[in-house]
Amino acid sequence: MKIIINNETYSVNLDNNETVRELLKLLPLELEMQELNGNEKYYYLDNKLPINSYYPKNINKGDVMLYGDNCLVIFYKSFNTSYSYTKIGHIDNLPELGNKSIYVTFTN
Repeated sequence: MKIIINNETYSVNLDNNETVRELLKLLPLELEMQELNGNEKYYYLDNKLPINSYYPKNINKGDVMLYGDNCLVIFYKSFNTSYSYTKIGHIDNLPELGNKSIYVTFTN
């Protein structure tokens, strides 16, 4: 999967799970992702996706996760967490995304 942020294209290294397979069926997605906590961008999807959540303890910069069954999250900073997520994949070399909402395109 590819992701376009600020006219830059990045590859998302996807996990092999049911959540990812269902997400891929929704592509392409053009989203305005909101800022949260100075470390993530999120968007609530209209569709609920299957989950296989776990407690990662550590979030890594570039992680793409699903919170609950419909909140798509891109983390742009690393930190410790007590929340549970379903892993979607990881973006290598993700830049700092700033403290404002961003427009993101997810595509094949």
